[in-house]
Amino acid sequence: MEKFHQKPTVFVGEVNINVKNLESAVSFYQQMIGFQVLEKSHHRAVLTADGQTPLLTLKQPVNVIAKEKRTTGLYHFAILLPSRADFAAFLRHLLQTGYPLGAADHYVSEALYLNDPDGNGIEVYRDRPSHEWTWKNGLVEMATEQLDVEAILAESNGQWSGLPAGTVMGHIHLHVADLPTVEEFYTNGLGFNVVSHYPQAVFLSSGGYHHHIAINTWQGVGAKRPAQNSIGLNWFSIIYPDAAARDAVVKKLQQLGAPVEEESAYYLTSDPSGNRIRLVV
Repeated sequence: MEKFHQKPTVFVGEVNINVKNLESAVSFYQQMIGFQVLEKSHHRAVLTADGQTPLLTLKQPVNVIAKEKRTTGLYHFAILLPSRADFAAFLRHLLQTGYPLGAADHYVSEALYLNDPDGNGIEVYRDRPSHEWTWKNGLVEMATEQLDVEAILAESNGQWSGLPAGTVMGHIHLHVADLPTVEEFYTNGLGFNVVSHYPQAVFLSSGGYHHHIAINTWQGVGAKRPAQNSIGLNWFSIIYPDAAARDAVVKKLQQLGAPVEEESAYYLTSDPSGNRIRLVV
């Protein structure tokens, strides 16, 4: 795996989502996706791939309500596997279970798409080597083509035994209410670069990656924010290489008039569509 999810690159670290029933959600993410449980309480479970690093936290809020339609928030979070052989093993595992899924070749990556039982979107993917990506005028070429399932399965006969230790949170894709204002927040505020466009969507990254964050208005321009107790996104974290880099971002956010709150171990902000973000080092 390449160095797009480690210092000095700025990248997504952890995603925190609401679920309807914690026990059933933990079972799904262990058995179907392959996470390990790092911590667990009555209403919260922290999941990991390597036994140390939190990647996904599940929360069962009081009086939880079903995922709301036509709102901002999570489109999907994306789990990046270390190799195509790992991807082949995961694909074979999903096919054996018969769980509903979608698939696509994006030129830069090969991806599988599914929803958890509550409707939270999940992507599991593997990257093609970055030297195979095509860039033109600062933008990376991506598309949605048919996945070559037979070629992937031929890559490895390995059986699925859970997420490999090298698995990371590859990116997050968000529904937003307005592209220009949210794009300004992520570029002029958080320091990401626009690297691709798609109908009603913008892709952003740090360090020459194909994307760490994507935003879209597929739920409609002006989409409302979901209730705090709704199934969906609570927050996600962005990891900066050091305190100086994060402090510079906090200053830019304040200049933009974005909300910024200092907590003990992170700064909390939210984009103009209400998607909450923890800025960590």
